[in-house]
Amino acid sequence: MADPMRIRAQAAGDKATVRVLMSHEMETGQRKDSSGKVIPAWFIQDVTASLNGKQVLSAEWGPSVAKNPFLQFNIKGAKAGDKVSISWTDNRGEKRTDEATVS
Repeated sequence: MADPMRIRAQAAGDKATVRVLMSHEMETGQRKDSSGKVIPAWFIQDVTASLNGKQVLSAEWGPSVAKNPFLQFNIKGAKAGDKVSISWTDNRGEKRTDEATVS
């Protein structure tokens, strides 16, 4: 399983800014290794974010997203103490979910 995501969620007024650093190789399937063989595609396909169990973001990614992708977004109505959960699924079926508390 992949390393945990680094999630920071900070409230400011009536919204919270969420920053997520995901640990993932994100191979496009177009590079070759030292012996000339194509490295198989391996990338995050689906990303979802929830605030206190209610989905607030859904994204579909492709192979051209950078290694260890960074995602930042705002959630209206979030306040200190709320729980933010981020989940992803890659094209090999691997999944990861982590959560943080809004500060």
